[in-house]
Amino acid sequence: MRLLLLVPLLLLARPAIAQDVYYFRAPSGNIVCAMTGGGYNSARCDIFELSPTYRTRPADCDLEWGSSFEVTSASSGYVLCAGDTVNMGGSPVLPYGQTVTLGAITCYSETTGMSCVNSLGHGFTVARAQQRVF
Repeated sequence: MRLLLLVPLLLLARPAIAQDVYYFRAPSGNIVCAMTGGGYNSARCDIFELSPTYRTRPADCDLEWGSSFEVTSASSGYVLCAGDTVNMGGSPVLPYGQTVTLGAITCYSETTGMSCVNSLGHGFTVARAQQRVF
């Protein structure tokens, strides 16, 4: 009888389905990005050297501000208050003029920076000189 009671518990203990994650960087190495698929479709890019466009840190942000940007399949682009990075070291280069799409989000590598846009037309553009969310 005990064995029969454990079988349903073991079925409940199965791991969740892993999300797809794709890491990449700009040819300059100054911008690194990660895209996630599966249940939470998003794109995030971190930029290392920049003239920050978003200088005013929100009062509730005790972490890094103004150098990480994200968009989800259902949101506008936004600036992240982040204490981590998507810099995985050795990520593949997304050559200038190329795109990568995962789910409803496409990222574009251009000589002027990196842009990630969802199917609703919302996203962000990051470059050394300027960053923009829309």
